Amino acid sequence: MNAINISSSPHVRDRWSTKFIMGIVFLSLMPAAIVGVMSYGTHALLIILCSVGTAVLSEFLFDKLCHKKKMNCLDGSAAVTGLLLALSLSPSTPLYAPILGAIFAIVVVKGCFGGLGKNFLNPALAARCFLLISFSNPMTTFTVDSVSSATPVAELLAGKAVNITSMFLGTSNAVIGSSIIALLAGGLLLWAFDIIHGEICFSVLGAFTIFVGLFGGQGFDPLFLAANLCGGGVVMGAFFMATDYVTSPVSRLGQFVYGTTIGVLGGLFRVFGSSADSFSYSILMGNLLTPLIDTYIVPKPFAYRKKAIARMNGEVKKPLTKRIPKPVVVICVITLIAGLALGGAYKMTEETIKEQKKKAAWKSYQTVVPEAVSFAEIADASAYETGSRVTINEAVIGMDESMNVVGYAIAVTTAEGYEGNITLSVGISADGVINSISFTELKETPGKGMLAAEPAFKDQFNGAPATTLKLVKGGNAASETEIDSISGATITSTAVINAVNTAIDFYNNVIKGE
Repeated sequence: MNAINISSSPHVRDRWSTKFIMGIVFLSLMPAAIVGVMSYGTHALLIILCSVGTAVLSEFLFDKLCHKKKMNCLDGSAAVTGLLLALSLSPSTPLYAPILGAIFAIVVVKGCFGGLGKNFLNPALAARCFLLISFSNPMTTFTVDSVSSATPVAELLAGKAVNITSMFLGTSNAVIGSSIIALLAGGLLLWAFDIIHGEICFSVLGAFTIFVGLFGGQGFDPLFLAANLCGGGVVMGAFFMATDYVTSPVSRLGQFVYGTTIGVLGGLFRVFGSSADSFSYSILMGNLLTPLIDTYIVPKPFAYRKKAIARMNGEVKKPLTKRIPKPVVVICVITLIAGLALGGAYKMTEETIKEQKKKAAWKSYQTVVPEAVSFAEIADASAYETGSRVTINEAVIGMDESMNVVGYAIAVTTAEGYEGNITLSVGISADGVINSISFTELKETPGKGMLAAEPAFKDQFNGAPATTLKLVKGGNAASETEIDSISGATITSTAVINAVNTAIDFYNNVIKGE
């Protein structure tokens, strides 16, 4: 009788070897890489070479250090990881970023967990998120031909129109591997050869599209849906990252559930989040759910009859509470306790927080209307319909000691900031001139968006007329109604000027119109 050798994953289920599959995947990514280099130039090529070279070298050195007999660097998986990482980076990313990212992907995410087939996260995606967290400023700066601007998705989140044709071709200001036509060519080739599973990639795209259509605010408008699908790494994630064999479920039904979960999470982050790089996190969360999906969705072998075998063996089905793994129960209990504790702490401090916010708001009113000694609130200001992602929080009338009106302070909050909400007060004098603006909530990127609070940007509003202001780039402001944008922080600049313009609209339509 011959002994059966039981090894860990990945198991051989096909005539195609790992080396052959990785070679096909690498070649399918080449069209996107070529378009990226043609669009963004030599620096994009250097990023790709540094990422791929570092990934292969890291795996070689790691295998040597661990005294492994089989050199995994020759199977092509490290090269694919390096290429995927490079294509997900900005063409202006410093070269140290892909080098550090490739080392993290291969050594930490892959090697330290046992190598190929044992990593629980997609290495390229984990490395990209590591770089986003560690080097947020260079990772979120998109500079092409010495011009800094926002990505198409960031512009889309800010409510602006985008060039879908440019996004589809890969010539817009986005990551290196942003060419949708090139990614589709490679992805559909992999699907046609059954190297990737359609249950994953198409369920990701379908669930994402349906969610954005239902909750995106513009219905199932084809141009709006196409813009969301073409940006933010959705296509690359669906075809090349979510379909990773190691971090995706085994069964077809499990793959459909997995892909749908990623699509819904991606849509949730896109519609209700503020970051343009959120789709990566939805795939990583899907990776973390894969073991749980495989636990409860198990493919049945041929000729398997569950009831007949259970009767034959005299087995009794365990109750649901005993079939749930203990770690799941423990995590749920910890989450419940933490939620109750946080909820209780919030309730106890809710009134104090409100009072502090009220004091901060009134202090900002005094800043933007310095001649006022008292303020009177304008009723129902918060009910003003803006038709955008900017809301009027409060509006007050500033009066001097003789109770004469000396100006108005309008508090606005915009959800268009790069890192979240931005709240500021706009002071307008009685004769219709902007006194100044004052921020009460600003949590943008240090060294970029946070420059909005500096005099160089903020003081441009001082003395401007209470009419619609225009944002310009490159220090080209030529009139008192034009405001120079912050270099490399177009999203923040746009959010601030939209908030100020909303306050101006309120002044002209409500206060002045009374």
